[in-house]
Amino acid sequence: MRVLVTGASGHLGANLIRRLIKEGAGVRVLQHQTRRALEGLDIEIYKGDVTDSVSIKPAFKNVDTVFHLAASISIHSGSYRQLERINVAGTRNVVNHCLDSGVSRLVHFSSIHATGKGKLDERLNKNTVDTVIPDYPAYDRSKAMSEFEMYSGLEKGLNAVIIRPTAVLGPYDFQPSYLGRAIIKLVEHKLPALVSGGYDWVDARDVVSGAVTAWQRAKPGSCYLLAGHRATFCELASLLEEITGIAKPRVTCPRWLAYCAAPLLNAGDRLRGSEPLFTSVSIKAMGEKREISCRKASRELGYEPRPLKTTLADTLEWFKHHGMIAASVKINRE
Repeated sequence: MRVLVTGASGHLGANLIRRLIKEGAGVRVLQHQTRRALEGLDIEIYKGDVTDSVSIKPAFKNVDTVFHLAASISIHSGSYRQLERINVAGTRNVVNHCLDSGVSRLVHFSSIHATGKGKLDERLNKNTVDTVIPDYPAYDRSKAMSEFEMYSGLEKGLNAVIIRPTAVLGPYDFQPSYLGRAIIKLVEHKLPALVSGGYDWVDARDVVSGAVTAWQRAKPGSCYLLAGHRATFCELASLLEEITGIAKPRVTCPRWLAYCAAPLLNAGDRLRGSEPLFTSVSIKAMGEKREISCRKASRELGYEPRPLKTTLADTLEWFKHHGMIAASVKINRE
C-alpha cells in the first residue's frame, strides 16, 4: 500500500506520516518548503507546490491513497486571495490528479471553521455558497470552498472523505504552529496577559487516528468532526501551571477590549518582526460557543480524544526535547 501525503511538513502532517509508517504503509510525501519534520524517516520525497499542477503530477503515479493536508492557515481578515490560491485551487489540483491517476481513496483535512454555523459532521449546503460563505472570515471561507472541490470530485466518482479538526495541539509541532507558539510564550513568561474566551482543543495524534480509521472504514462522501475538549485560554494556562509549576499571567483581558486593541498590538508585533498570536479574527473565534460533539466519529470510527492535560504534558515534553523551551522546565504528570 503506497500513500501520498501533501502538507507532510506541517503539524498534522508530521504526526500522520509517523502513524502511517507504523501502520506499514509505503509513504510518499509532497514537500514544498521546509523538510525538518521529514528528516530521518523512511519515506519517498517528491518536491512540488499544490498551486502548480504540473509540478505535483508525478507524485500521484502508482499511489493508492492520498491524504491532502497542504493548506495555508491564517488568522488575518484580508488574506483570502492567497488562501484561495493554496486552499481552494490547490485542492482542485489534488482532486483532478486523484481522478486522473485512479487513486482509490482521498482523505481531505478540512477544519471546523469550514462549517460556519452549519452542522459539524455533514456536507455543506450548496445554497450557502453565494450568501453565507462570502461573509466567513478569509480562512474559514477558503476551507469551505476547498470542501466544494471535494464534492465536485465525488460527483465525478472520486472516493473521498472529509475530516474537520478543531484547534490542534500536540507533539511534532516543528514550525511551531500558532497554538504551539502561544504555549511556548506562556511557559517562557512572554505573554503578559490572557484573553477571555477559548476553543475546543484536540490532540494532533487523535486527529490522525480518526483520519486513518476514516480512511479504512468510512463511506465515500462522509464528513467527520474530530474534536477534543473545550477550555478557555485561562483554563489552558492553569493546566500549564499545574504541569510546570510556572505561574500563568494574572491579568485576563476582556475579549471586547482585546478585539479593539488587536490592530495596534498586531502593528507592534510586525515592527518587532514577530507573527501576531491574537488578531481580531482569532479573538472573535475565541468567543464562539457552539455545541461541539464527535458522537458521529465516536459511533462510526471509535474515536475517543485523550485528556487535554495529557496532550499539554506530551507537547511540553516534545518542545523541551527539541530545545524550544528550557531544559530546566519540569513536567508533572500527576
